[in-house]
Amino acid sequence: MELRLEDIAGWVGDFLWPFLRFGALFLAAPVFGARSVPLRIRITLTLVVTLLVQPTLSSLEPIDPFSLSGMLMVLQQLLIGILIGLTLQILFGSLVMAGQIIATTMGLGFASSVDPQNGVQVTMLGQLYLLVATLVFLVVDGHLLMIKVLADSFVAIPVSTELLPAQVLMDFVAFSAQLFQFAVLVSLPIMSGVLLVNVGFGVMARAAPQLNLFAVGFPTTILSGFVLMFLCLPAAIPILRDLFSLGFDFLRLMVN
Repeated sequence: MELRLEDIAGWVGDFLWPFLRFGALFLAAPVFGARSVPLRIRITLTLVVTLLVQPTLSSLEPIDPFSLSGMLMVLQQLLIGILIGLTLQILFGSLVMAGQIIATTMGLGFASSVDPQNGVQVTMLGQLYLLVATLVFLVVDGHLLMIKVLADSFVAIPVSTELLPAQVLMDFVAFSAQLFQFAVLVSLPIMSGVLLVNVGFGVMARAAPQLNLFAVGFPTTILSGFVLMFLCLPAAIPILRDLFSLGFDFLRLMVN
């Protein structure tokens, strides 16, 4: 049996291109891309998903990965996977920002810890909203939808030497600008309630100047913030579902 170099390059390419695209996704996507997830698990997961998806893809012409065309194809796969992962990271980042806004309003901005997702310091309330968002993301099968969207992208954006259109990048920038809108939407009810509490203490300060508002107002503001969070958290779950639905709708629009 005679094996030609072109045949070997074709077999390697049929596996290499989806492997790179899925590997870039698991590197940048939330949950899978967390620093607490070992690199071996990411590589193993990428191999398993690639083996499952690769038979459904059409065969490509054999291309040397080390040629100029091969380098452009590698860049295309990495860019698509990272772009889809960053789109979902924006959704999680908006919830972390919402927690930071609420913590600053309540006076808990100093209470922070290391975020296992990104390895940076975030407030404790940001951690809470991040955990809730992760649970909702897994409950609605967001991880499976993420893999399906990337698998469908091989039909809409086939493996080639052409990079993504500029319009796709512009749409991604416009979508990322909504991060602040999502954060304010989640944190606005609690911010409004805490603001009313502070206004009430301002009226008390004018009526009774001898009252030590710092000793009374600080714990009361924190307590009222936690009560409002407890009351608003059930209403935030549908908002999180709509947020993830909007994100996946944008991903489907981007890869179609």
